[in-house]
Amino acid sequence: MRSPLTFSDYCAINCAAGPDHTLPSDVVELLSQSLAPNTQRAYLSDLRHFEAWGGELPATPSTMAAYLADHAGTLKVSTLMRRVTGIGKAHEARGHPNPVRSELVRATLKGIRRTRGSARREARPLLREELGAIVDGLGPGLQERRDRALLLIGFAGGFRRSELVGLDHSDIETVREGLIVTLRRSKTDQFGEGRKVGIPHGRTRWCPVSALEAWLSDACIDSGPLLRSVTRHGRVGSQRLSGEAVSIIVQARAAAAGFDPQGYSGHSLRAGLATSATRAGVPSWRIRAQTGHASDAMLSRYIRFGELFTENAAAALL
Repeated sequence: MRSPLTFSDYCAINCAAGPDHTLPSDVVELLSQSLAPNTQRAYLSDLRHFEAWGGELPATPSTMAAYLADHAGTLKVSTLMRRVTGIGKAHEARGHPNPVRSELVRATLKGIRRTRGSARREARPLLREELGAIVDGLGPGLQERRDRALLLIGFAGGFRRSELVGLDHSDIETVREGLIVTLRRSKTDQFGEGRKVGIPHGRTRWCPVSALEAWLSDACIDSGPLLRSVTRHGRVGSQRLSGEAVSIIVQARAAAAGFDPQGYSGHSLRAGLATSATRAGVPSWRIRAQTGHASDAMLSRYIRFGELFTENAAAALL
């Protein structure tokens, strides 16, 4: 009977020799850090789903194709793509040939994408004017001050929600031009090299620097997590907000300002900066410098959305 895969099986996926339990303990420890914990959990989840269906390792290309066909009508294409990646990694972790690389499996995936592909769900960008209306409607309470800082800093930095809630007081440096925010780690920085983002003083009443300074002063925060929970009685917690809390705050504040909250999420701040900057004529390389996108290709969907009505052909005729 085969033994189930564990996290340790994935430690040596990128090693040509595969998992080797005779390695020194310090080497094993380093290998255990070769994949992010979330990635390890995702791979294991994919494998368990495959095994629950009846699959075994090693699997043949025909078995993988049958697995894909059975779930083509119930799982999203993106989910299927992720699952086959995880299952393929599981094969490599145990030294088996990867059936996902076969032409049969690739053709099956191509057929699924052609027949069952769907439009990618994207966060609705929170544009500059909408952000301003939301911020203008916030009151003087401590929760409102926190949310004002969250919205304006999140937008100005083009931050992912995980980056935003991961900020500590020590990550903020005040300079003459505004703030320098140090991102210790992000989705595209798995090795923790860090990235610095400039948040300038605003020229309008929607200044992100002033909003953050007001929140930190009123909440008496001089160390630890930057964005924290606040009770209805105005008590500030010690734990940082979750990424999900950012989505909830964005939706709730949008609804309170009279906007339909449908489609807004924690990613709407990042998407809103990229889209608004595109509409303002900011070059893509400058947008990427702020958001940390690796290439223009990653920005393309925001650029396309932002330019839908720029020199629009129909506008010149109707």
